[in-house]
Amino acid sequence: MMEREKQLQHIQQYVYDLFSNDTTGHDFFHLQRVALMAEMIAEKEGADSFLCRIAAWLHDVGDHKLFSRPQEALLEMESFLYNIHFTEADVKQIILAIRDVSFSKGRTPHTIEGKIVQDADRLDAIGAIGIARTFAYGGAKGQPIYDPINPKQTSIDHFFTKLIHLKELLHTQAAIQLANERHLFLEHFLQQFFTEWYLKKP
Repeated sequence: MMEREKQLQHIQQYVYDLFSNDTTGHDFFHLQRVALMAEMIAEKEGADSFLCRIAAWLHDVGDHKLFSRPQEALLEMESFLYNIHFTEADVKQIILAIRDVSFSKGRTPHTIEGKIVQDADRLDAIGAIGIARTFAYGGAKGQPIYDPINPKQTSIDHFFTKLIHLKELLHTQAAIQLANERHLFLEHFLQQFFTEWYLKKP
């Protein structure tokens, strides 16, 4: 049986090969942050921290926003996990944990590991990093920063349709505590953004 540290190294290389050139904010370093956050939350919540960390590293594999053939990417990932000697039970648990992470699917994960990975991913979508990722994604997709006449499909609209709601959608107490400061930062940013956009006095 391959050591866990070796398995982790293989997974890090696997996701680096897939995401190192990403410019949408779903890059290798996003996955690294989510993995570390998931491990930290899992330790506080009494979940399997190793499986949470692995699922977090892999949670964007097969995302329809990032892959032209999502199902094919997921099947390749499953085969890869077996090749580095994950058990069938572990593979099923990892796949179950990442299946419902995406905000766009509107689903609540069934397992504590899935809830932790979803929480960790959502924490990386708010605060200073979340703001930076929002504009990286918008730029990569050709979206304007903001348009007061037609605000939909702009980067600023993403704050109102998704980001400011994330704190209320978290599952674990550990994540909720971490989200408070980041959420406040979002609110302050939006206030300052519109002050500067419309040249209002503070």
